[in-house]
Amino acid sequence: MGSIRSRGNKSLLFFDFRYQGKRCRELTTLKDTPANRRRMKSVLEKIEAEITLGMFDYRKYFPNSSMADKFDAMAKGANIDNSIPLFKDFVWEWYEENKVRWKRSMAYTVKCTLRKYLIPRFGHLPMNQITRPDILKFRASMANPETGKRISNDRINHVMTPLRQILKEGSYRYAYSTPFIDIDPLRVPKSEVEPFSIEEVQAIIGNVRDDFRNYYKVRFFTGMRTGEIDGLKWKYVDFNNKVIVVRETIVDGKEDTTKTGSSSVRDIQMNSVVFEALEQQFKITGQGCEYVFCNRNGKPLDHRNVTKRVWYPLLRHLGITRRVPYQTRHTAASLWLAAGENPEWIARQLGHANTQMLFRVYARYVPNLTRQDGSAFEHLLTSQIFNTREAANDE
Repeated sequence: MGSIRSRGNKSLLFFDFRYQGKRCRELTTLKDTPANRRRMKSVLEKIEAEITLGMFDYRKYFPNSSMADKFDAMAKGANIDNSIPLFKDFVWEWYEENKVRWKRSMAYTVKCTLRKYLIPRFGHLPMNQITRPDILKFRASMANPETGKRISNDRINHVMTPLRQILKEGSYRYAYSTPFIDIDPLRVPKSEVEPFSIEEVQAIIGNVRDDFRNYYKVRFFTGMRTGEIDGLKWKYVDFNNKVIVVRETIVDGKEDTTKTGSSSVRDIQMNSVVFEALEQQFKITGQGCEYVFCNRNGKPLDHRNVTKRVWYPLLRHLGITRRVPYQTRHTAASLWLAAGENPEWIARQLGHANTQMLFRVYARYVPNLTRQDGSAFEHLLTSQIFNTREAANDE
């Protein structure tokens, strides 16, 4: 006879019952209250009735349980071919062989995916015992979890990608058909581009803390990614040629190469506002810090801390719709387009391999096809933004 019990400081309830001669304990996120006990008792009665009738499907009730993996393996029979490893063993061999081709950030993401999602679900199964229904049930459990926060379609697709690669490699090595067949990625909603208006840019730059004003001028008027500007070193700032050389980035506090290789390795032309901002910044950090924008210890900025303590409070103070800092990059692109700059020039500034993404993402911000070389945007800056502020200061 099973029971409903609680444990831990939070007094969370868990099921305690026996199935196929094994004791099964499945923790929930429900607190120990009379109402929750009644709800769980009803479920437990149904579980025990299905066990008695031989109709119980462990994974149906507990889709992410390691016990479900064990019962699945038992149902499929013992793996008589000892040359075929368990998923949890093969997966690390695959990881070590492939991480050499990944950036550090990618390797970290894959490792987290293996530990958090794939090994808990498939770890106890032999590679050749994983079936297509297993994969589909796993994906469905992430899309419709019984407890916890639902995972986005985009995140689910990123979890499924290494699973597909692992099963494909296993099928090559151990001569079985991969079960990952005709499983298309989930549809992901198009990410919204929400650039700031020229008036909002003026308000942000005019009201931001003095020690971050140069930082946001460079962000708004170069289109640099967060990791690129946070990892920008003085050795990559060429004042003589008015160029910012993008070669490195900061990912989780560690130096790394740029996002997409050759397309992101680029030279960004400085307009007058960026040039002036960097000249001012050089007086602050140019002599004692390797990085252009750094904290008091000379280390790169922590973008999460800056976003939490500077960016969002400023938007809230100004009454501007909350948007992630990455929208500064979209703002630069939309302003360039609004100024009539050459799309190929804009693509080079942003680090795109061609104009295809530019027109796909920013199509509605293309008012004409005027061909310029950066001077149109320079005119926009000097004539509309900073002249207005200087006039106000004179008054």
